[in-house]
Amino acid sequence: MLDYLPLCADNGRELTSVAFMCKKDQCTSQMDLVRLHLETYSFLGQIPGATPAIPGMFPTMFPLATGQPFGALPVMPVQAMTQQATRHARRVYVGGLPPTANEQSVATFFSQVMAAIGGNTAGPGDAVVNVYINHEKKFAFVEMRSVEEASNAMALDGIIFEGAPVKVRRPSDYNPSLAATLGPSQPNPNLNLAAVGLTPGSAGGLEGPDRIFVGGLPYYFTEAQVRELLESFGPLRGFDLVKDRETGNSKGYAFCVYQDLSVTDIACAALNGIKMGDKTLTVRRANQGANQPKPEQESVLLHAQQQIALQKLMLQPGAVSTKVLCLTQVVTPEELINDEDYEDIMEDMRGEGGKFGTLVNVVIPRPRPNEAAPGVGKVFLEYADIDSATKARAGLNGRKFGGNQVMAVFYPENKFAQGEYDA
Repeated sequence: MLDYLPLCADNGRELTSVAFMCKKDQCTSQMDLVRLHLETYSFLGQIPGATPAIPGMFPTMFPLATGQPFGALPVMPVQAMTQQATRHARRVYVGGLPPTANEQSVATFFSQVMAAIGGNTAGPGDAVVNVYINHEKKFAFVEMRSVEEASNAMALDGIIFEGAPVKVRRPSDYNPSLAATLGPSQPNPNLNLAAVGLTPGSAGGLEGPDRIFVGGLPYYFTEAQVRELLESFGPLRGFDLVKDRETGNSKGYAFCVYQDLSVTDIACAALNGIKMGDKTLTVRRANQGANQPKPEQESVLLHAQQQIALQKLMLQPGAVSTKVLCLTQVVTPEELINDEDYEDIMEDMRGEGGKFGTLVNVVIPRPRPNEAAPGVGKVFLEYADIDSATKARAGLNGRKFGGNQVMAVFYPENKFAQGEYDA
């Protein structure tokens, strides 16, 4: 049958190659070439069920499954190739896990919250298909069914898992440009985050070049106090006071992003270096040193620094309510020069302040020719009791006067009594 075999009978390896080439020249059609393959490999025992004529030659060179067409090579299924190519965009990093977390608890939790917020887009069933946990470093990679579901999961940053807030981020191998071709890269804006106790943009907005690092915070500062300090410059788009996972206490630093990005450098310049108790604040852009404010921002910066001085009073340890309230951003020095304007402002302040209780005194420091006047731009309201002052602070803080947002803080009674208005 194989009339060319004697050519190379002394060497099986050459027998295959040389004899095949010799016979190949005689093939006149594609069918002849296929038949030649069959003859040669049948001789060497490469067809399932055949006994090798030369033991040990080419063992399982092309392993074939039963019923698989001859010559077909094993290939990765299309679905598997798709999963591998999209994995970087379907995984999310989850940091700050408690020690009790395990693969099953993480998978169950994120599948449940994804369903609760309406984040499942790949049909019924669990959104999570796989979880890998690094127990030593307390983080996990959570793999979702689809790229869109992974993007929706990014809105879960800051969610409480087993009593602790966890961070949800993109993994380090995430390729934004490639991911953009695979599906949505941002969470669906219509997710029902309130269903799991989250506020849209509360922590998820803490990305980008305008993210601010706030370090050196005294440990006794509460989250509400730090927010109030930062919001002196405008509303926040994102805020995160970093806390110890075990105790829940502040670690002394935070991150924030302002809704109005133009105030980023102003806030950094005004807050950086400020003394708070026994600490000194370090405030800068999280990814670089703080930039210098632009010239047109300097007047805003000066006013912001005055605000910080007032905030320091409010945030001192053991600070208590007093009968005296100090308001800022109500008047400008220019408005206080004219006597008639000054009297009108005094009357307005008596009327507004009197709505909350009995006013004992109203003091509005005025500018003095050729000399510094402490407290100019502030309004002091002295009440008959602390309860009235407390109601006034709640009612006046944050209100708009002349387009400006008023900040109201309690002021030390002894300093007010001594006429010290620049504390």
